[in-house]
Amino acid sequence: RTWLNFPHFSSFAHEVFAKQLDAHPPQQQHRHWAQICSGNPTNKIRGCDRYGCGYFGADRHSGKGKHVGVDVICADGSTVYAPFSGQLYGPIRFFHNGNAIDDGVQIKGEGNCCFLTSLPLPSLPGYCVKLICIHPIRYHGQIYRGQQLGRMLPMQKVFPGIISHIHVENCDHSDPTQVLTPVVPPFPQQDTQWAVVCAGNPTNEIRGCDRYGCGYYGAPRRNGKGKHTGVDVICTDGATVYAPFSGELSGPIKFFHNGNAIDDGVQIRGSGFCVKLVCIHPVRYNGRVSKGQVLGRMLPMQRVFPGITSHIHVENCDRSDPTRYLERGKWR
Repeated sequence: RTWLNFPHFSSFAHEVFAKQLDAHPPQQQHRHWAQICSGNPTNKIRGCDRYGCGYFGADRHSGKGKHVGVDVICADGSTVYAPFSGQLYGPIRFFHNGNAIDDGVQIKGEGNCCFLTSLPLPSLPGYCVKLICIHPIRYHGQIYRGQQLGRMLPMQKVFPGIISHIHVENCDHSDPTQVLTPVVPPFPQQDTQWAVVCAGNPTNEIRGCDRYGCGYYGAPRRNGKGKHTGVDVICTDGATVYAPFSGELSGPIKFFHNGNAIDDGVQIRGSGFCVKLVCIHPVRYNGRVSKGQVLGRMLPMQRVFPGITSHIHVENCDRSDPTRYLERGKWR
């Protein structure tokens, strides 16, 4: 099943895509890969240690061979991300000896691979790369740029004292160095106001009061025995939901813990912010998302609470008040 067929999705997707093009033109957006390893935002390449050097063309086999890839620094156990969107193939066995780091995967991306939509988009360049010394979440299927790909394997167990790294090798053995450096850091400095959270609510207007309660931060809950630890951003059932800022997704978030029709959500942790968005169904629960990118859709709140002002519950991870980050957010 797909939610891409929800009414007006096409126009929303085009609008979002246009905004992404303005901020990051295709020649910048796709000629540079995304961050590959957590903790290495610039895809820094391994220098030299007693085992050798990590740059393309470095000596191998006592000078009888050349390094046909580059070694992107990555601490053992770190999260690994897809550098671009494409199809996965694997496993890739580099050492062929079954050691602790003999695993990897290939990503082949071509054409319009990088967006969650079947709409006609500009032609984008294709890539094919092998990522070695990682354990991927899966070896087959579609992966999207910035989505979690897997984990770095324990290189120190095999090569004690080496600079732990992912071996990144283009399928045609060409040099990938130029595309490894991101144009912008993966999580740029955030501004103090979040993007529009729900389509149709351009000011992130906060729910007022109805027979179920009020939507502002600190509003009474449980007959006055508790306080609202988030804010309720007005959102029509089925509406498209956007990421308020760039960050890392994790979830699912179950708020009601009863499996009802709106018991779903996701957390976003980014530079300076961490927030939970509840009563939405996200496109995915893991990976990275950019500010303003389509995050998911609003769930059918009227089915659970007939007559309520439908809304997304927005809660800071530390339960502080998020109102000031919601652009012109006011309750009625």
